[in-house]
Amino acid sequence: MGLQNAKHSRVKRASILILGLDSAGKSTLLYKFRYRDAFLTLPTIGFNVDMIEAGKDLTVTFWDVGGQKKMRELWSSFLEDADGLLYVVDSSDKRRLEESRREFELLLKNDSIKNVPVVVLANKQDLPGALNAEEITRRFKMKKYCSDRNWYVQPCCAITGEGLAEALQRVATFAKQYRKSKETFTTLKE
Repeated sequence: MGLQNAKHSRVKRASILILGLDSAGKSTLLYKFRYRDAFLTLPTIGFNVDMIEAGKDLTVTFWDVGGQKKMRELWSSFLEDADGLLYVVDSSDKRRLEESRREFELLLKNDSIKNVPVVVLANKQDLPGALNAEEITRRFKMKKYCSDRNWYVQPCCAITGEGLAEALQRVATFAKQYRKSKETFTTLKE
């Protein structure tokens, strides 16, 4: 096997950040990706890291960072190497929707994640009155804030796992494309 082949079979890696307000369902989601089970999770103080195989040629490292107010100040320090952002929204918590949107908007303004693809997870679809993907797209002004990047809004339920496989697929594909364009850009710059 020549060097050329060895290079091609190398598993690619991507870093995906999982952010969102506390209690949006980030850790439950991560457990579900990993074990296909729902666990009772405690609020994350600090962060959880997990590596998951997304397809045969991609290993994704997920950084699930706590969403309490004091943790959000640290979000920006995780943005540096992100290849994708999973932003989790509790679609049933109308009271905190505006707060979530504000944090999302702030995040996207951060230069470290310029052009980084975003998948918004409209979580807790199983709860009564949960806003659907269209609603979340509108309320979060996705078309406006994400015009410079790939984005998608995926309805899901972390407890049942509904919509999670699609979300994982989507963010992995976006991250792969993003990394490829970044590598191309770097080569062009050199």
